[in-house]
Amino acid sequence: MLDADALVRLAEVELMAPLDAAARAEVEAAARQVATVTALVPLALADVAMALVANLRMVRRIAEIYGGRAGTLGSMKLMRRVFGHLVATGAVALTDDLIGSVAGGGVLAKLSRRFGEGVVNGALTARVGIAAMEVCRPMPFAALPRPGVTETVGRALAGFLQRGDAEGRV
Repeated sequence: MLDADALVRLAEVELMAPLDAAARAEVEAAARQVATVTALVPLALADVAMALVANLRMVRRIAEIYGGRAGTLGSMKLMRRVFGHLVATGAVALTDDLIGSVAGGGVLAKLSRRFGEGVVNGALTARVGIAAMEVCRPMPFAALPRPGVTETVGRALAGFLQRGDAEGRV
């Protein structure tokens, strides 16, 4: 090939695809973990702390997958996004608590609310992970499609929402 754009696209497809898949797997695992802990642990402070730890670990692993650790300025930018995520998570939990106290409800309503919070927190974690992928990736997305939050959350929570074994049987 003599076309420079075609060579860059070929390099992206050949070199970035396996790295993107590994980074996407980290994002999905972190989103699943945050969603599970949020749905099961009744303490709001515990799930916020868990989300912080999971996000920090996820960002560090994504940076390592793409070939290094973020420098000081890059770490500050990524951590700012993580803290913004945690502020949004706290706001969602606070609003759900207000709605729950006004609407009332029994144990089933509280379990459903916690499950919904888990899905929202998992989605916010996936959004942070995708932002970390875009910041840490050495090439912009051109030939390969940019990962979307909806698809990532769908894949991450597919096992969370289904019962069955690893082969997909229910």
